Amino acid sequence: MTSRTQRPGDRKLKTTNKTFRITEETFDSLASYWLDPGYPLEWDCLFVLPGWLKVWWSVFSNGSNPYIFAVRDKDNLIGLAPLLVEGDEARFIGDPDVCDYQDFIVAPGRGKEFFETLFDRLKQEGIRSLDLNPVRTDSKVLTELVGVAKTLECEVSYQSEDVTLELDLPATWDEFLGMLSGKQRHEVRRKLRRLHEAAEINYRVVEDYEAVMDEVETFLALFGLSRSDKVAFMTSQMATYFRSLAETMAKANLLRLFFLDLDGTPAAAVMCFDYNSTIYLYNNGYDGRFSSLSVGLLSKVLAIKESILRGRRKYDFLKGAEEYKHRLGGKPITLYRCQVKF
Repeated sequence: MTSRTQRPGDRKLKTTNKTFRITEETFDSLASYWLDPGYPLEWDCLFVLPGWLKVWWSVFSNGSNPYIFAVRDKDNLIGLAPLLVEGDEARFIGDPDVCDYQDFIVAPGRGKEFFETLFDRLKQEGIRSLDLNPVRTDSKVLTELVGVAKTLECEVSYQSEDVTLELDLPATWDEFLGMLSGKQRHEVRRKLRRLHEAAEINYRVVEDYEAVMDEVETFLALFGLSRSDKVAFMTSQMATYFRSLAETMAKANLLRLFFLDLDGTPAAAVMCFDYNSTIYLYNNGYDGRFSSLSVGLLSKVLAIKESILRGRRKYDFLKGAEEYKHRLGGKPITLYRCQVKF
């Protein structure tokens, strides 16, 4: 099967007594749809934004075939499928190691038609299964695709694989502290007081494109100083991915690098993304020399404080059930793996 991103084309399929036009797409055409408010698509998921997908593809595709298409009802764009094909199986562009959860991009109220057309197209292409992992409980996959698949008598299975934790942010820092348990509130205050007693503190946010390019290496250095498992994770290929992702998302004004400096020395950093009034905690690092001052935890606490000051509504700790996420008020949302066989 050859690559489908080189030259967009049209094909018509008959579905539920209506004719839908299918266009093969590129990463650049996806970006044009995302940037144009005239298209009523719900870009709810950070990890399927066009820039993110393009970066992942450039670093990790390993010869797989992209399968990106748009479904239109006459001239109305009703959905996008950012998939890749391996043999007779299709899955999301991306992988669970760096894409915490994913989904399809669908216009409100058009899920049934979109997924029926999707299944028709996949079967015509000789694709026999979908492996979609991970997806949230409230994803289009679980709320709409599964129902369509069952109606069409496909074999459907889905099972929980992980959790993501998120926090609804209050209007003020004091309200956030009030949401914590008495013990945890005391611990946060005690650790912050101890930090301020130990050094001159500067907590800064790097978001301007040029500044991000200057500081991304500082983040990567702190990442490598944290733990041995992080050193193993950050291969040269993964470092290329992080640099490219930082550049792309900074250009889109979505990247926020939070740095905690002690006496002028970067002690901890948090890489976040600011999208749809949600701050996404993507990754972090800290200098182990300052671990006695809890700089890893406090850099995240201060990121929450900054998010509140900026008026954001939600703080997404992302995938993984680490205890600190629960202690800081995160509520779990189950992530699933969904498989469909035609």
